[in-house]
Amino acid sequence: MLDKMQDALMAGRKAEVEALVDQAVAAGMSARQILNEGLIVGMERLGVLFKANEVFIPEVLVAARAMNAGLTKLEPLLIAEKVEPKGLVVIGTVKGDLHDIGKNLVAMMLKGAGYKIVDLGADVAAEKFVAAAREHKADVIALSALLTTTMVQMKGVLQAVKDAGLSTPVVVGGAPLTQDYANQIGADGYAPDAASAVDTVSRLK
Repeated sequence: MLDKMQDALMAGRKAEVEALVDQAVAAGMSARQILNEGLIVGMERLGVLFKANEVFIPEVLVAARAMNAGLTKLEPLLIAEKVEPKGLVVIGTVKGDLHDIGKNLVAMMLKGAGYKIVDLGADVAAEKFVAAAREHKADVIALSALLTTTMVQMKGVLQAVKDAGLSTPVVVGGAPLTQDYANQIGADGYAPDAASAVDTVSRLK
């Protein structure tokens, strides 16, 4: 049943994922098992294909919608079972940049991997990242930028995090970025794509 759930999720069949979650619950499986062995494994398998360029952004978005539907059904049960998220990530696109597809994709992949996400949206000022990280006791801050003109804002966010006395690691990503640039601005991690972002966050958390 969980294999079927993974396959349905990877194919983006939302209604089937919801039905399989219901069936698994009715069969007496714990929410933790359904999450870890069904939904999360499905997203991990998809992440491997995405990294290998065997599936592309549209397929991942459809799969993520199916995963979100399954998670919505599981959420009350996970709370009742006191299943803790793996960690909390504050994510947003930096100030001056209105692009959010890449950022949304990273947020969905992280959610699919069992993280709690605080999504600040696009065009986010440095102080807003700091305030959210402090308020939610974030394990990681994730910054996105799609423009060469806005990626320079990332350095300001890193400085603001440091000035605020927070030790929260900061991960950066986006089309114009490179590992060299991430090193240059002092970021704790860099992710070239959404699937790699999950690995980077897991390593830093």
